[in-house]
Amino acid sequence: MLITFKSGATADILMLGPVGQQMLEIVGKDPQEARGIITLSQLPAAIEALSTALADSRATSRQAANNEDDEDAPRGMAAPVSLAQRIAPLLDALRQALREEQPVIWEAH
Repeated sequence: MLITFKSGATADILMLGPVGQQMLEIVGKDPQEARGIITLSQLPAAIEALSTALADSRATSRQAANNEDDEDAPRGMAAPVSLAQRIAPLLDALRQALREEQPVIWEAH
C-alpha cells in the first residue's frame, strides 16, 4: 500500500503504507481511513506534532550513536532510515502548504 500526501502548494509525497500510517498517527489522523484532509486550521498542530517527533527522533539517534560500541553496526548507506529522515519531507510540505494557505489531503492506494 502507498499513501500519497497532496497539496496545491507542493509536489506529491509518496510513502509506503507503514511509514505513511505512522505519519498520520503523529499528526492525529486515523491511519485506517482511505483518504482524508489536514485542513488549514489543523496544519499548525500537525506541524508542531511532526516537529516534536523529528526532534525526539534526532535526540534518540544522537544518544544511540554516543552509546554505540558495536563496530559491526550498519553505518552510512547501510544504516536504517531514521524517523527524522522520514518526517522531514512531509514537515517541509506542511509548512509550505500553511504558507500558501493550501490544505493537505492524503489517499491510500
